Amino acid sequence: MFAGLKQIAKANQICRFRFYSTRKIPSIKPINKVLIANRGEIAVRVMRTCKNLGIRTIAVFSDADAKALHVSLADEAHHIGPALSQKSYLCGEKIIEVAKKTGAQAIHPGYGFLSESVEFSDLCQKENVIFIGPPASAIRDMGIKSTSKSIMNAAGVPCIGGYHGDDQSDEKLIAEAEIIGFPLMIKAVRGGGGKGMRIANDPSEFLPQLNSARTESEKAFGDSSMLLEKYVQSPRHVEVQVFADMYGNAVYLWERDCSVQRRHQKIIEEAPAPGISESLRRELGEAAVRAAKAVNYVGAGTVEFILDKNDLSFHFMEMNTRLQVEHPITEMITGVDLVDWQIRIAGGEPLPVTQEQITRNGHAFEARIYAENPRNNFLPGAGPLEHLTTPQANEFVRVETGVKEGDEVTVHYDPMIAKLVVWGRDRTQALNSLIFRLSNYHITGLDTNVNFLINLARHDYFQKGDVHTGFIDQHFESLFPPTTVSNEVLVQAAIGLIVNENNSASQNTLRANQLNDPFAMNLGFRINSNETRSVKFDSEGKEENISLTQTNDGFKVKVNDGEWRNVNVKVLKDDSRYTLKLSMDGSVSNFSVVVTPEIVTIFNQDGKTDLQIVQSKFLMSESDGLVNKSSLSAPMPGIIDRIFVNVGDEVQPGQSIAVIIAMKMEYVLKATIGGKVKSIAGKVGDNIGKGVTLVEID
Repeated sequence: MFAGLKQIAKANQICRFRFYSTRKIPSIKPINKVLIANRGEIAVRVMRTCKNLGIRTIAVFSDADAKALHVSLADEAHHIGPALSQKSYLCGEKIIEVAKKTGAQAIHPGYGFLSESVEFSDLCQKENVIFIGPPASAIRDMGIKSTSKSIMNAAGVPCIGGYHGDDQSDEKLIAEAEIIGFPLMIKAVRGGGGKGMRIANDPSEFLPQLNSARTESEKAFGDSSMLLEKYVQSPRHVEVQVFADMYGNAVYLWERDCSVQRRHQKIIEEAPAPGISESLRRELGEAAVRAAKAVNYVGAGTVEFILDKNDLSFHFMEMNTRLQVEHPITEMITGVDLVDWQIRIAGGEPLPVTQEQITRNGHAFEARIYAENPRNNFLPGAGPLEHLTTPQANEFVRVETGVKEGDEVTVHYDPMIAKLVVWGRDRTQALNSLIFRLSNYHITGLDTNVNFLINLARHDYFQKGDVHTGFIDQHFESLFPPTTVSNEVLVQAAIGLIVNENNSASQNTLRANQLNDPFAMNLGFRINSNETRSVKFDSEGKEENISLTQTNDGFKVKVNDGEWRNVNVKVLKDDSRYTLKLSMDGSVSNFSVVVTPEIVTIFNQDGKTDLQIVQSKFLMSESDGLVNKSSLSAPMPGIIDRIFVNVGDEVQPGQSIAVIIAMKMEYVLKATIGGKVKSIAGKVGDNIGKGVTLVEID
């Protein structure tokens, strides 16, 4: 099955020290110790390759990451500051100091943080530390979008029409917007990751969207300069992985489709892109190589294109001068370890293969698993990973993560928990594998997007490869159907609760590494009892009553006023995972269950379902369920960034009251009623928990 991958591995060995250029050969610098200037899953990913190469790894960590997975896996780790990234992971001087102290010859920046910092690349060169990335000049040229567009035009790389000038006055930008036409895209010159990006659909939206983009760009990049571009209706986001060495050689490793996004940020990617002809695939790759050579690029980079969904014309969008989050899917279809290549090329080795020797095999998907609530506008979240089990990894399945059960997803960094990467012989097989593995990704303690990813992967149009950047908006209703809980899931929850209860009594819990005692609430029902037991759940605000009576070979179960049904249950164990097999009236279903004192969570082929255990009235607070519209509470854990009012100020409905920063995003709290500010329970810079009241209005 993997004949293509074996051929590539053989070529790697044959060509490891073959040079394809007549340029002067730089000296090869052996690297045996690498400092990883990053955190989370990418730090763990880089460590894996380093260990395979026999390279020692050095981790750095902030206060928030003292017990993080990447710290425990490194050969040594060093503290670099508080949780705030500007005082830790973005502090280049501290990281260089650690590198010099530990004798690291090279620094791998991962992605984000310092990976595209011209200043840090220059600092590494000045301190004689190898920066595993492109030269500062390439980062500079490609980091400023207006500059990069000029270079690409000169190199014959197709670029989309727009305004990239220095005159940033409102008058000039309004005039250029009229020339370009609406809708148009407003983009931060130094932007990335969807920051400082807005769409103006008509002239009336232009100035408000421009000012919003400027504010966000200034905060994220310290630069409010904007460029304007023609907005392509229903565009696809297709990017090409390129690699270049110090000898003028550059290759492309095929393309990835990253079209399905929310807030201009990717959530699922695939390689190769669906519906692309071989001739177009070559055109994209060759254009990407021209782009890399135009800036004397070295190392791994990604050239991003906007591809018109209708006529398949493509235009240069930007170049990411670093390893991409989605690089594993390229590795899966080519058999190449891109981090291995990065380290070797940074040490002065040439590219190990020519373009003709790079083949592709099969299809791969990557799904990004985030701590967020898709049904609440994908609002990021934070909290403990109380229960975490993942699909079993193998040569066709990768779980790229930087967390383990019991860790905390904090407000200080990106809310991505993991990346699930799968390979198949073709797109259909890979997609089926993705859906199956997503259903085996079990997380409790916080909201995630796993259920949404399952719905997305099953969607008819996604199955057909009919994707574009507006996919979620176009198919919103079918991607977010009304949430209903079937009788089968209610029975699973009731049975799961009881089986857990009895396993707890015999000290044979169904969960490895259990963090909580899920049986603190004694519900008074034991196997071998003839009594009828009633279990009540709150499902979407509706109380559901499940009655159970034990029989000789199982249970009789009734949901609400329905008919009694015969149920049999078996407990299965697969490695560290426990599954219940439930037979009900001849129908068999497998599911897993996690129980806490308040919630029963069911995991089955459709994802995760939480059911609130209905407690006795005397256990509930008198204030439960009351909503005080005169108070403004944090919608997620975060940091208070701005407060626009003082105690005693008069406010109007809809007035902006405060701004909370969480997960690299900005959220504005607005008054829902008019009145006088009664109290403010915090100050700028304070951490604030989800649901905590910040401002009260009298």
